[in-house]
Amino acid sequence: MNKFLPATVGLVALAMAAPASAADLAARPYTKAPPPMVAPIYDWTGFYIGANGGWGQAHNCWDFLIVTGAIVRDGCTNASGGVVGGQIGYRWQAASWVFGLEAQGDWADLKRTRISLIDPTLSTTSKIDAFGLFTGQIGYAWNAALLYVKGGAAVTGNRFTVFDTLTGIGLASLSSTRWGGTVGVGFEYGFAPNWSVGVEYDRLFMDSGNNTNNFVFVRPLVAGVSRINEDVDMVTVRFNYRFGGFGGPVVGRY
Repeated sequence: MNKFLPATVGLVALAMAAPASAADLAARPYTKAPPPMVAPIYDWTGFYIGANGGWGQAHNCWDFLIVTGAIVRDGCTNASGGVVGGQIGYRWQAASWVFGLEAQGDWADLKRTRISLIDPTLSTTSKIDAFGLFTGQIGYAWNAALLYVKGGAAVTGNRFTVFDTLTGIGLASLSSTRWGGTVGVGFEYGFAPNWSVGVEYDRLFMDSGNNTNNFVFVRPLVAGVSRINEDVDMVTVRFNYRFGGFGGPVVGRY
């Protein structure tokens, strides 16, 4: 009995001390898990405006009307130089497909002079000083990267001149606005919200026209110019600013 009483008192004291010790312990801190990272989707939808610059080359082939009445090809020449201008358009995106309409206008300095193969006493000059493109686009986007093709109408401002090789005296000249078609391909990348940079290649197929009435002059062999065929190749670097928001977050599906 003497041993049982002290043991019982000890157990009761231990039981009373245990809750007090637990209460003295600090509460376990609770930290809310951070939200999952979501990457924004670049949205190509919206109006945009931009600038471009690069290099172009016009391929011109002259057909002379000789005194016998026959039309003879006098040869071809490449007139190359710089281009600079701007573009404005609208794109809309459906899933990864991007569709658009665009108008582009550029100043150009594509000029070349050559001596006639049929009559070396004659020289010709071809120059394009401006052009415009009115095109539709279809492309495929990988988030901020866009690959597209385009096609539509093209217009160029031209000046053609025939002059005496020795004296430089002009014999006939023509300023004309030519319409034709164009196709192209480009790549564009959105490097910042609303800003993108790209590179584009365009091929212009211009109407040859009939210049007989405008290019009439008297030479022992050549009586005038029948027509001038023209195609243009162009490579430009483009910067665009798109109006509107950057895009939305990726929505997770569970």
